[in-house]
Amino acid sequence: MSKIIKIENLSVAYEQNVVLNNVNLTINSDDFIGIIGPNGGGKTTLLKAILGLAPLKTGTIRFFDNDVEVPSLRIGYMPQNNNIDRSFPISVNEVVLSGLAGENGILTSYTREQKAAADEIIQQLDLESLRKRSINQLSGGQLQRTFLGRALVMKPQLLILDEPNSYLDKESENKLFDLLQELRPNAAIMLVSHNIASVRAIAKSLACVNGNLHYHTNTAIPTECFYEFY
Repeated sequence: MSKIIKIENLSVAYEQNVVLNNVNLTINSDDFIGIIGPNGGGKTTLLKAILGLAPLKTGTIRFFDNDVEVPSLRIGYMPQNNNIDRSFPISVNEVVLSGLAGENGILTSYTREQKAAADEIIQQLDLESLRKRSINQLSGGQLQRTFLGRALVMKPQLLILDEPNSYLDKESENKLFDLLQELRPNAAIMLVSHNIASVRAIAKSLACVNGNLHYHTNTAIPTECFYEFY
């Protein structure tokens, strides 16, 4: 186990609206953190801060590998389904491959090895029959699996999932969670969900987020955490 991210005294504000205040969290390489909280409580903002997509008002986010600060960490990110422009003319195969675009630069073609990595993920997520289909022709669950593939193809050290079980039936959700358990030895996972029962069944710990953050191991989650947020 090694520390990969340390968040200290983090506050995030949009203009005068403080969304997160004085957040502290350490993420280790073997963590599986479920993130719960009310709408507008700052769950997605926390993820965006880690990704460098939210304006930090105060505090720091440091990235590590074996306690040595490094300039980057391989982070796979799956956004909420309702934040995706489904009208964009792009196929399932192209979406999955785009998870490797940062390795190439905008104008570089994908290598044979990168295409093979995308093929492997497409097979693993049962997307082969949809490979050439445009994302505007996909069901909600199919779109979720496609963007999960994009997040996984780079073999991330940290996998960030924002409401990944939305639009999934119970069978598909179980398959997703089985896959995440398989990934645990190779990646830390942060998963946002409103389904507390599902998250608690799979996560190692919970972060309760509502402006600030309260961290609990899965065996020591106070009942008031749920009453306060839900």
